[in-house]
Amino acid sequence: MTARTIAIVAMPGVIALDYSIAANILGDQPGYRLLVCGEAAASGGVRIVPSHDITAVDEADIVVLPGFDDPHVPPPDAYLDAIARGFDRGATMVGICTGTFALAASGITAGRQVTAHWQYTAQLQELYPSTKVVENVLFVEDGNLLTSAGAGAGIDLCLHLIRSDFGADAELAAGRRFVAAPARPGPQPQYVDTLTPPGSDLAETRYWAMENLSLPITVDELARRSAMARRTFIRRFREETGMPPMRWLTLQRVLLARRLLETSDWPVDRIADQSGMGTGANFRVLFRRETGLAPSEYRRLHRR
Repeated sequence: MTARTIAIVAMPGVIALDYSIAANILGDQPGYRLLVCGEAAASGGVRIVPSHDITAVDEADIVVLPGFDDPHVPPPDAYLDAIARGFDRGATMVGICTGTFALAASGITAGRQVTAHWQYTAQLQELYPSTKVVENVLFVEDGNLLTSAGAGAGIDLCLHLIRSDFGADAELAAGRRFVAAPARPGPQPQYVDTLTPPGSDLAETRYWAMENLSLPITVDELARRSAMARRTFIRRFREETGMPPMRWLTLQRVLLARRLLETSDWPVDRIADQSGMGTGANFRVLFRRETGLAPSEYRRLHRR
């Protein structure tokens, strides 16, 4: 298999943390060839010296834009032109945190769904009104345009790229190397994964639910496990995850079903039971509603 070339663009004022997440997770993955493109850039006392100039972006299958300081100021034209060329030839374009601003400044996000760190989403929408900014999400995938929230969500997005290119086993191995939980990917265009912060008060309840998805879990049971009244629990859950408990639970069931379709030969009825979605018929309806694909079609497209 020919290695896929990834160009990480070190823009002026590049944020070292965002850059290092992409460089370490993607650069450590067999099957990727990594280029760092641009001019020497410094931020936060760290200086990054690229291995290639900005024109090397034209060689890349995947172009990664880490966050950068002062996102309201567009990068130089040479960077914007390289981004636009990559998009036009069908490269996968990735923005981490404020890196989405560089994608928008190049003109490629008009009419497309994107996200960024929650502190910057309103500014992003104001500066680029033709862009559809999605708030309170980990990452958004819209065709060959992928964007994430802050640095932690950048990890999810990098693991998602590995899963898309090399399968669930490669993603799990990469996650173990960096002591990161498996990403909750969105392989369909415009699929969105909603933020569920691991350090929040209800994390233990959510982890229990994810370990017991085959059970008929109710809101009342989740509230009891959280030692909260039902109404208080629902309010707190929505504050932490951005959605009602049962909607979050449905998404977790679908994510488990997707993983099983990718990695097992189990029949649909067994996957429906294991993921807590009842009968095979009910599972097919719910799965198509959430992913746009029948389980059999999803398995054919994503089986590794």
